[in-house]
Amino acid sequence: MDLSFSHFVQDGRVTGLPPDLAVLMVGVSARQAASPTAILHARLSPVAAPRSVFTPSGGAFNRAVAATFGRWKAG
Repeated sequence: MDLSFSHFVQDGRVTGLPPDLAVLMVGVSARQAASPTAILHARLSPVAAPRSVFTPSGGAFNRAVAATFGRWKAG
């Protein structure tokens, strides 16, 4: 089984989606966000998730990488 990535083909055809599809998707997501259920859900207070043996104590699975990202964002 070949699990390698496919190579970039210079003469490959680019497939574009029709603009009507993008407009349709924007309309659907706007109507969904304005629905009463979504508005009610947005007003609910966040509920603390129960602790689990799989939940990291520091909030990140890799504390060193999380600290690096924090320093990068602050700097």
